[in-house]
Amino acid sequence: MGKKTLVLGASLKSNRYSNYAIQKLVKYDHEVVAIGQKEGMVDGVHIHTRKLQFDAIHTVTLYLNPSRQTSYYEYIIGLAPKRVIFNPGTENQEFYELLDQANIEVEVACTLVLLSTNQY
Repeated sequence: MGKKTLVLGASLKSNRYSNYAIQKLVKYDHEVVAIGQKEGMVDGVHIHTRKLQFDAIHTVTLYLNPSRQTSYYEYIIGLAPKRVIFNPGTENQEFYELLDQANIEVEVACTLVLLSTNQY
């Protein structure tokens, strides 16, 4: 299994990038957990609506705009992932600094591109 990944801002809508990301992460054999506004399933991955204490998260990939990220700062830092990926539209200097202080790698990139180019 690859890098256990939390997709934060997961959507059931098939035309959303977070939905594509879940599908592509599964295709590339990464273990995926997800949190979104609506509970449901995408490609065998259950989307939760609460901040669950997942263990051994390697990567958090964000699909939340910066104003919606603030309520997740402590939660994400508490999960102690190795890195947080800020997908296009999620860039947030304030959060970068908090993650840096917690020794969590910040990557401003597109999860879909990283997977497609074997850089994930």
